[in-house]
Amino acid sequence: MAKTTWKPAALMAPVPPALVTCGTLESPNVLTVAWTGILSTRPPKTYISLRPERYSYGIIRERGEFAINLTTAALVRAADFCGVRSGRDTDKFAAAGLTPEPSSLPGGCPVLAQSPVSVLCRVCEVLPMGSHDVFTADIAGVMVEDRFLDAAGKLRLEQCGLAAYCHGSYYALGKKLGTMGFSVKKARRKYPDKKTRR
Repeated sequence: MAKTTWKPAALMAPVPPALVTCGTLESPNVLTVAWTGILSTRPPKTYISLRPERYSYGIIRERGEFAINLTTAALVRAADFCGVRSGRDTDKFAAAGLTPEPSSLPGGCPVLAQSPVSVLCRVCEVLPMGSHDVFTADIAGVMVEDRFLDAAGKLRLEQCGLAAYCHGSYYALGKKLGTMGFSVKKARRKYPDKKTRR
């Protein structure tokens, strides 16, 4: 297939339009971050990339903690608003109809009540990368909405209605295409009907 090569660009999709909370319960802030992900599973580490001029940058750098709140389709309007408005002059929680609630982070960083999953983060280091700085963080805990847990306590993440961001547009995650390892899973051995077995 023919392909065109472009100059270097920040093009990766889909990404999560994550709602990142910071500050305190008394003075909370929230911003939308698409550049986030997992760095390590053992120990569990994550990151967010922020421009130094963002209002939340100074809050997170000073307080050393933040929370990554997963965005659902129902939260997409709020995520968009929180990505284009600044906490310097707008109470984004009030304007977007969002609710901060307490977390177990020692500095008092709130989480988003409307999010089904909140990842609690303690900053490890700040790495200048150019236009953005990367905040690497230890995952200090994960808060999960009880209604998305099954009887065995397993998270049913597919029931949360999560959203994705792709090249300027938001999408609801839809059809399941497979599970991890399905491409190499051996087919179940089929036995003949009991009546025909000898």
